[in-house]
Amino acid sequence: MPKGANQKLKLYYLYHILLEKTDDQHALTMPEIQEHLALHGITADRKSLYDDMDALRMLGFDVIGEKDGRNFNYHLGSKAFEIAELKLLVDAIQASKFITQKKSNELIKKLTGLVSDYEAIQLKRQVVVQGRIKTMNESIYYIVDEIHTAISNNNKISFDYYQWNLNKEMVPRRDKKYVVSPWALTWDNENYYLIAFDSESDKIKHYRVDKMRGIELLEERREGRSHFDRLDMAAYTKMNFGMFGGEDVKVKLRFRNDYVGVLIDRFGKDITIRPSEDEGWSEANVDVAMSDQFLGWIFSLGSNVSIIGPQEVVERFSKDLKDIASLYET
Repeated sequence: MPKGANQKLKLYYLYHILLEKTDDQHALTMPEIQEHLALHGITADRKSLYDDMDALRMLGFDVIGEKDGRNFNYHLGSKAFEIAELKLLVDAIQASKFITQKKSNELIKKLTGLVSDYEAIQLKRQVVVQGRIKTMNESIYYIVDEIHTAISNNNKISFDYYQWNLNKEMVPRRDKKYVVSPWALTWDNENYYLIAFDSESDKIKHYRVDKMRGIELLEERREGRSHFDRLDMAAYTKMNFGMFGGEDVKVKLRFRNDYVGVLIDRFGKDITIRPSEDEGWSEANVDVAMSDQFLGWIFSLGSNVSIIGPQEVVERFSKDLKDIASLYET
């Protein structure tokens, strides 16, 4: 094969050989690099490869040459992503309910191309969450892109909003499209949500992105900026359990002292905690969006946490408990 064949691609293939075949624990000798280049139809002498190594370094790539006995071993040092960083990304992708299984596999495959073949094996071993419920909406990526475009262009959007029926089919919630002003996207409880202003009800609302279909960008300009500017996103997501909305209420909770971490994890460190009259117990006031999901969370904590105010919330929870108990009476 003539020496000049594929020479213009030599630097490209040299970089990818170092990327895919080397890391901090694996290196290649110069003869091994020449063998890999030959597989791509490229011949190269040592001197030209030394120059190519220097060229890669000038381009910002961390090409490291270390003497090992009579040979020099070469490997790529720091890369765009460290293996530990990619493991976190892989775990996040696999755990994300709003990313389909097919797209999860595609994204993880792309991430493995950023490290050596040996490190890629570690990434594949990270994917151990199988059978997790994932969205089946393959168009979610385009929906997210459309939402970002609408936010950037200051436009309203319209869309159909779907829900499951008893036949396990996704059907529209209503006959007409929703029309809202999109302001932000947030990720809560493994789901992706659109935060938008609904001018018809004059309030901020949220929508599961994977349940949106047929999104359209409208010519109308967005509304509700003042509402969104006043919105504390962190507080909003903390108040809305599982992003199920409801009336905003300040609830007084009584809890065992060893459950303080449970409340801080849920509501943050800014909540006010006071000692209760009973030893070993405390009280806290928290802001919540009153919903069945919040009451279900209280129920899950058993006798360790109780609602002591306001009275209407206590009565609602008490009634719910009696209604549940009646289902199991024989």
